[in-house]
Amino acid sequence: MEATMNAMSDTPEPDLPGWIFRQAVEQSALAISITDDRAHILYANPAFHRVTGYGTEEVLHSNESILSYKVTPRLVYDTMWARLQRQQAWNGRLVNRRKDGSRYLAELTITPVLNDQGETTHYLGMHRDVTEVHRLERQVQNQKTIIESVVDAAPVAIVLLDGDDRVILDNHEYKKLLGDMGTEPAARLLRVIRERMGASFERARQEARDIPGQEIRWETPAGESRWLNCSGTWFEEQDASADAFYEPQPRRFLLLVIQEITTYKQQEEAIRTYALRALLGERERVASVREALSGALFQLEGPVNQLAAALTMMERKPVTEETAPLLSTLDSALRSSREAIETLRACIPNETLEPEQPVDLNALLADVLRIVTPELLAAGIIVEWQPSVDLPKTQGRPHELASLFRQLLANAIQAIVESRGRRREIRLVSQLRDDCVEVLVEDSGPGIPEEWQLKVFQPFFTTKGAEQQHLGMGLTLAQDVVARHGGVMEVDPDYRDGARIRVQLPLPARGVP
Repeated sequence: MEATMNAMSDTPEPDLPGWIFRQAVEQSALAISITDDRAHILYANPAFHRVTGYGTEEVLHSNESILSYKVTPRLVYDTMWARLQRQQAWNGRLVNRRKDGSRYLAELTITPVLNDQGETTHYLGMHRDVTEVHRLERQVQNQKTIIESVVDAAPVAIVLLDGDDRVILDNHEYKKLLGDMGTEPAARLLRVIRERMGASFERARQEARDIPGQEIRWETPAGESRWLNCSGTWFEEQDASADAFYEPQPRRFLLLVIQEITTYKQQEEAIRTYALRALLGERERVASVREALSGALFQLEGPVNQLAAALTMMERKPVTEETAPLLSTLDSALRSSREAIETLRACIPNETLEPEQPVDLNALLADVLRIVTPELLAAGIIVEWQPSVDLPKTQGRPHELASLFRQLLANAIQAIVESRGRRREIRLVSQLRDDCVEVLVEDSGPGIPEEWQLKVFQPFFTTKGAEQQHLGMGLTLAQDVVARHGGVMEVDPDYRDGARIRVQLPLPARGVP
């Protein structure tokens, strides 16, 4: 053994006796064996016995192949010997067999030992049982595979982001979303979420709190609207680097879950549009009744007033036998007329004011456009819809505002149809002014003459003619809606390509949501 130890190393240090080398090998936790150049075992330490089950006397002069097991591919052994014959160390894993027949995974390092002439005389082998390490590695790999399979099979887009918003892991649904959006979806969606949440986003990150679901709408390159619901979960991972062994350095990650809710939102919009269409239809029916009865009252009050004036004039004259019956008849007729007028006035439906609330004008205008789409298609009219990005909400009554813009669009459609022009376009614009939200309704019709630009808002003014049975109350009622909201509606006198109606509604007072 001493000779072998000397062959294993150069001349030891003068103050380090050779027995120390032997004791170090004997007490090593690694299984160490020394063989001749044909792999016959000449020495094995106690750890070799603990790992393999073979005693020292049992393995002496036996070949190392007694540990080999058939499941190790022949190519592994061929590669090992080819390297050793080139006098190079080999490191790898083999499936070995213990004395009792049980198998274990051995991690080996075999080093050629050379004499002074550079010839291989012995081999030094060191190996340890890494079966449990391999089991844990495979278990982690299997769990990783299962998690990735589950994540990939999920019907929602899932993406893992590091502290710098870089994508670490994603699934198939996220890759599909990436292909649809053309840009990194996570970065774009996080930007919107940060803007919405403000300082609370950073607090959620610091406190590792969940990000509640955020509904985000975006337009595809093809011009289609899609809705996504985004929620996030923050979690920490301990740094696995050597630097962090004694001083843990947690790293924070965000798991972002993105669910497409376009179908749901479309169904929701369809239900809302249907309800709004029914409501506006009822409001238009009531408005028509109010308009007809108001027109009738207006027409009746003139003759009744004339009758009252005639009666007053006759009462100032002396009553004779000839005039007394006439006065009585006129008085009776006047009372009956006024009773009829009051009865007619009582038949006018009451207008119930809905409560005010924050109104998203862009969403409301989009709903109104969907309602009038059949009319637009029937008339062959092209609509240019230009909503302002991030338009603030205004305080108002949504159903009244919807009927207002429904009336303006109906007037625009009718003007274009009656003009019979080739250019059939409506442009609808929402934009933010310094102190108000402005909506423009432009049409390519004949326009409104300057002398009519104020009259069109007066009751019973109409350019349609009596044959169309139009009383001219539409814009008057629309003007009433704008006035009740504290806004302004006017005809733009400088617009020359048709007609432009400008509606300005005040922004909510500071502190109102």
